[in-house]
Amino acid sequence: MTDRSLPLDGILVLDFSQYLAGPVAALRLADLGARVIKIERPGVGDIGRTLAFAGREVDGDTVSFHAMNRNKESVAANLKDPADLEYVRSLVRRADVVIENFRPGVMDRLGLDYESVRKDNPGIVYASATGYGETGPWKDRPGQDLLAQSISGLPWLNGSHQDGPVPVGMSIADHLMSTHIAQGVTALLVRRFRTGEGGRTQTSLLESMLDLQFELLSVKLTDEALTVQRGGARSAHAFLAAPYGTYPTSDGYLALAMNPIPQIGNLLDLPELIAMTDPQLAWTEREHIEDAIAARLRTEPTDHWLSVLDAADVWCAPVLTLDELVASDGFAAINMTQGVERSGVRLTTTRSPIRIDGKILSSGKAAPKLGEDTARIRAEFPGSGEDS
Repeated sequence: MTDRSLPLDGILVLDFSQYLAGPVAALRLADLGARVIKIERPGVGDIGRTLAFAGREVDGDTVSFHAMNRNKESVAANLKDPADLEYVRSLVRRADVVIENFRPGVMDRLGLDYESVRKDNPGIVYASATGYGETGPWKDRPGQDLLAQSISGLPWLNGSHQDGPVPVGMSIADHLMSTHIAQGVTALLVRRFRTGEGGRTQTSLLESMLDLQFELLSVKLTDEALTVQRGGARSAHAFLAAPYGTYPTSDGYLALAMNPIPQIGNLLDLPELIAMTDPQLAWTEREHIEDAIAARLRTEPTDHWLSVLDAADVWCAPVLTLDELVASDGFAAINMTQGVERSGVRLTTTRSPIRIDGKILSSGKAAPKLGEDTARIRAEFPGSGEDS
């Protein structure tokens, strides 16, 4: 798609955020056509430039920074310097969207908080992201993914009853919050196009984790007697009955979702399971059922069992390793990658997961070097006391 055909073409976003959630929210807007300018500290920049995922770097920045900040521009500005701060304020007066994820109070001290900004730019759409909200006993705790997962209780839903807490092995809180920030921004932009009114959207890592658990929390708040009772080593969900889980085969692993126990027993030639016609047994005998299935599946390779189960329309899937995923025909078919280039170095990263009008959203613009656009943007948007 051309930039002019993208839904957010013409929208100017100033991204003050660092690490993951804020930058990825801005990336989502950039992929939809917005122009995103990162405001970064001279000499240091977004801390994500040096916070290396798996220790990998390319052209002086971490690979994860490249992935989160492609399709953006960078202006270096020292917000503690009065001249730089005033120039940034002039950019804010021209912007459509501001995204920030500082701890509560930081933007207020800079005079860049929402109430101050909207006095000069009444139509601004202002997004604030925090760790645990802007009030309450946790508001000043460090807002980091693992810490937010831990406070939310999520690690106690993973693993078996023999395990301690098992966090999700990705930055799930950050990624979920990035979608909520982008959703709030786009919703306020729609309102502004209808009414001319800007606004502020706020969310947090904790709220994102609680929203993820809306089923569990809704049941718990309705029935206080509910407790977490994790299953055995094969179980994949504390609140779903057997056979829901992952099972070893002779050459890998197989996942089974919600399926009637007698059907699984018939397909796997397990008479004991065929006889379990009472659905309640999937709960009361959960670990025993899982052990029986695991022992049977170990006798043949994954492809054998897929041929048996797929033919019966059983909900199942192979459990792929990362290497198996990227080498698979299915990964190639979904066309989820794109290439970017910086300083002659080619980098392959993911694209936006969204299609618009049937077309994939992709951009070949690499993540900017720190401050690489400062001079050009200052020439394009010269600072002054009153902006035209």
